[in-house]
This record gives sequence, C-alpha cells and structure tokens, in this order.
Amino acid sequence: MTRTPRPVSSALLSALCALSLAGCMVGPKYHPPAPPQIAAKNYKESTVNFQNQPGWKVADPAAPMLQGKWWQVFHQPELNALEDQLNIDNQTIRQYFNQYMAALALVAEARSQYWPTLTFSPGWNRQRSSGNLRASSLANTGSTSTMWQTPLDASWSPDLWGKIRNEVRTEEYTAQISAADLAGETLTEQASLAEYYFEIRGQDQLQVILNQTVKADKAALDATQGAYDAGTGDYIAVVEARTTLEAAQSAATAVGLARAQYEHAIAVLLGRVASDFSIPVLPMVYTPPPIPTGVPSELLERRPDVAAAERTLAAANATIGIGYGAFFPQITLSASGGTQTSDIVHIADWPSRFWSLGASASQVVFDAGLYRATLHQYEATYNADLASYRQTSLTAFQQVEDALVATRNYSQQILQQQLAVRDSQQYLDMEMQRYRTGVDPYIDVTIAQTTLLSDQQVLNTLDVSDMIASVQLVQALGGGWNLTQLPTPKQAGSQPPARIYRIQK
Repeated sequence: MTRTPRPVSSALLSALCALSLAGCMVGPKYHPPAPPQIAAKNYKESTVNFQNQPGWKVADPAAPMLQGKWWQVFHQPELNALEDQLNIDNQTIRQYFNQYMAALALVAEARSQYWPTLTFSPGWNRQRSSGNLRASSLANTGSTSTMWQTPLDASWSPDLWGKIRNEVRTEEYTAQISAADLAGETLTEQASLAEYYFEIRGQDQLQVILNQTVKADKAALDATQGAYDAGTGDYIAVVEARTTLEAAQSAATAVGLARAQYEHAIAVLLGRVASDFSIPVLPMVYTPPPIPTGVPSELLERRPDVAAAERTLAAANATIGIGYGAFFPQITLSASGGTQTSDIVHIADWPSRFWSLGASASQVVFDAGLYRATLHQYEATYNADLASYRQTSLTAFQQVEDALVATRNYSQQILQQQLAVRDSQQYLDMEMQRYRTGVDPYIDVTIAQTTLLSDQQVLNTLDVSDMIASVQLVQALGGGWNLTQLPTPKQAGSQPPARIYRIQK
C-alpha cells in the first residue's frame, strides 16, 4: 500500500516561530538623547530683538515655515527652473540616492536571517567499484551502480537573544541615516546653486557699473584732451584721465573671469558639460525676502544633519545589543529529506524517501577577551556618537544665528553704503565743476572718480552678500525639510523598488 507523507505539523512551526520571537532581547534599550535646553523664545540675532534698527526684517516667528521648494521664496523664475533641473540631473544627489537604495537593500539582507535557509540540490551519479577488493568491507565489489536523488536541506538559527533583531535595527537605522544624508546633501547642492546664481547676477550688475564708469572716464579723457589741445589744460590731466580709464577698463575685463567660473560651477551642479552651458546676462539688484525662522525649539526637527546624527546614535545602541548577543550560545536546527533511487522511474515512490533531523549549539568558551573588548568598542562608539549629536545640534544653532546676524548687518550696511554712493556721486560732480572752472587740478577729479567706483563696488558686494546670507539662513533652517519626511524604521525595512537594480548606462 502506498503511503502519503504527512504534512509538517502547523503546531510545530508555530512553536518554533514563537521560540524565536519570544527570545530574550539583550542589550540596552534606546532612549533618544535630550536636546539642548533652550530658554529663548526667539533667536538672539533675529530682528525681532532689534525692532528699532533699519534694514531687512525676518518674517514673524508665527509665519508658516518654508516647505518643499524653498527657493521659490526669492521669486526668480530662472532660478526656479535651474533648481528643478538640479534635482533631476545633479550627479552628487544621484550618488547619495543610490547609496540610500543600497542601505535599503542591506535591511532586506538582514531581515532574511529571520527565516530558514532551504537548499534543493537534485543530482545523478553513476559509479563502479573495484573488483580487486577481496578483503574490503565494501559489499558488491566490482559492481556498477546508479544514484538519483532529490534532497531538500533546511537550516535555521532562531533569534533567541535578539542578535538578528539588533542587526536588522542597525540596518534600518543606517537606512534612515542615509535618507537624512540624502536630504542634507540635496539641500547643500540646492543652496550652492542659489548662491552661484546670485553671484552671477552680482557680477552682471558689477559689469554695468564698470561699463558706465568706463564710458564716463572716456568722456573725461576726451574733455581733458580737448582742453590740452586748445591750450587751456595741462598734459598731466590727460595722463591722469587716461590712467583712470585704463584702470576701469582692466576692472571691467576682470569681471568676466569670476562670472564664467560661477557659470561653470552651475553647469557641474546641473550635470552639464561646462562647454555647452551658459546663463544669459541679466543685471539686477536684489532685496532678500523675509525668511520665516520659526522658534529655536523647532530647529532640530528641521535639520537633516541633526536627524542623521540622532539615527547614528540609535544604530550605535543597536550595535551594542549585537555585542551582548555574542556572549550567548547559538542554536541551529537542521533538517534534510528527499528521495533516492537507482532507477529514475522510482524517484517518486514512497520507499525511496529519506530524511534526517538535527540540532546543534555552539558557544565560545575562550576568546582571550575578544567579545568583551568588542563590546567596549561599541560602547565607546556610542558615547562618541552622543557627543557628535550634541555638537551637531550646537552647530545648527550657531549657523542660524550667524546667518541672522549677517542678513541683519548687511541690510544696515547697504542702507549706509547707498548714502555713501550718493555722496560720492555728488563729490565727483562738484570736483568736475571745480576742475572746469580752474579751481582744482584734475588729480582731485581722479580721486573723486576712484571714490565713487569704490563705493559702487562695495555696495554691489554687499547686495550679493546679503542675498547669499539669506540663502545660508534658509539652509541653516533646514530648507523645506522636517522630521516627517524621514522614513520610519518600518518603511526603511520595506523592499526597495525593483527598478533601482537596473545598471545605469
């Protein structure tokens, strides 16, 4: 009578799973570090605390924070288009994205240890033993035999002490770190693009200033040359006018160098070849918009680098649990079964079956202090990561305060420098009149021309610095990012999209 194999008892499988899931979880429980104690309701350098000072003002602390495409607050369509292109084609962002995808794959690799390993290895073998083995213990010497087999082997190490669970948590936290690093690098690239863009526009405006200066200096040279030719002027005035003109022309030529380099830098950010990329000339003077800063207590929730530092600490804590798990024995359950026959037609017959069950335990009894030293290493790494988290948090507040004081001071300097430009223009007009009436020598006109140009250049530099400080303030505040955008450990443990496994050409 042919017997049918009985299915594996579901109760047995449930018991084994319960044995694994109910195992002890060794190692310290993770508690997120306490953030720095913040007593101030507003940032120290915010204009909220400097109400009577003229210049740029930050948005009200209760104003909605920036979200998503933060660069749109500057209302520059060309910048918006460049930023959108950067988010698609920037190679550094792609690099960090694929590193995040690799981190997700490592989570899946760690989670696979929860399950048994099954190996199916069918085979065929034909052999003949020697006939000259009269004293051998082998039976049927000199015979030929054939073997067909379909073995299925299973091996499983239940997670009794939480070692695998800690490994999975470590990889999940590491994936969160990678996600935060991706957000932080994306923000860095976006901010760099905005800074280079405003640098270019500043160079375009500087070119206008210098071109106007060259034009005015040419007119002054013509006037002094005409006076000299008419016998009413000195030749030294011609030389002084020519020298001033040549200096202005040299400065106007130098503008092209810095502009081209910023343009090349933007090309690299956009994943473009610098030789095939250009930005049209558009001289403009910008006034930074009010930037909503929120309150200091919210800052750490908006910084990707702080989130990465905290998740690094969580991963280090889980690694300590792995270190504790090494002190406990490892249990391995194994099973093997299948069919064996000398004739393929009987491969599925019940009498052809074979099976085996087994269990083993392994425990290191002497390692010369290796496990304990490794555990001490993990604990020291945790303490170092805790200090790194605190330092990153402190640096975040420093960067915000630095950017705030920069924007506030630059805006005040701009107002003062605008008055200086107005007065230096009046100074030049008066000196030109005094020169024409013969009261002052032309050297006084040259001094006035140099003063005006210097004041105009300083004002242009302040305008650019003010815009860059605004971008840096946005970056210091975390851009449009917040903790809700960080994937949870469960989300980090999900299988990455299949498309990421394609090799890019």
